[in-house]
Amino acid sequence: MRLVLTLLIALAGSTALAASPEDDYIAARDKAIADITAQESANTAIETIDAQNEKALADLQQRLATILGPLSVKDFPTTGTMNVQSLNASDIGFGMLDGLRYSQSDDGPSIVASTRGLTERWLKSKSAETEADFKLPTDIGAALKLDSFYTQAIGSDAAFSGTLDSSLKKPEGADMAIARLGGWTQDIGPIYDQHVVVAVVKGDRVLIAEAPASPAVPKIAACDSIWAAADAAAQKAQQADQGSDQDNPQASDPANAAWEKGDADYRACMAQRLPGDASFPALLKQAQDLADSMAGK
Repeated sequence: MRLVLTLLIALAGSTALAASPEDDYIAARDKAIADITAQESANTAIETIDAQNEKALADLQQRLATILGPLSVKDFPTTGTMNVQSLNASDIGFGMLDGLRYSQSDDGPSIVASTRGLTERWLKSKSAETEADFKLPTDIGAALKLDSFYTQAIGSDAAFSGTLDSSLKKPEGADMAIARLGGWTQDIGPIYDQHVVVAVVKGDRVLIAEAPASPAVPKIAACDSIWAAADAAAQKAQQADQGSDQDNPQASDPANAAWEKGDADYRACMAQRLPGDASFPALLKQAQDLADSMAGK
């Protein structure tokens, strides 16, 4: 009897220590990143590194497909592709959120799906960033309210700039639902190609949908005037600095400050005035419909 009990305890212990599918995924991902980093340090041919990168991404995609299972959201495909675009730290798309992307088309709506566990691990790694622009909180709810989250999680070659947040009716069964309106940009100033971004956390799943705003977000003259005035002031300051010491890193500060303030004032104006525009109810409905669909309503 003592031998039987000993064996049962040993088996229970080994089961408790068994790696989860998420643990296996993280281990495989980190090993692939380390291998590619070593190849780069050894000056391996880029073609070889790219082939290794693609092979590793395909393996990770299959692992995530097993973890996540098929997506069941109306009008979206059931199978997805890797959200992380590269395992090479030198490439654009490295370090994105571990998950799968389900796209209706190249430029159309898409959903990135992950698990709560993988998202929390990803946020933990981002909380250790030393640069303020990349640092994120470990709490999912707090992170989902930040532009930097979307820039790093689902963007690649552009930054997300939020225009306003919208109130949603939390779908039944969902732990949280957040809707944001904003756009992707490599500069500051008005973004006329706006997107509706909706994040839903339900149980173990984290789903982030992105879709072109429908109808398109209108231009608001008062807000455009704010930006135009700021842009003019910045250009005037820039021209005044042209004769200054070009080695002085502070020379362009007045121009940059004017542009940054103008950008912030423009977005504040849009957030204040857009809810009164005739297009806004339709934008709210678009966000709510995405949230309801992702929650399985």
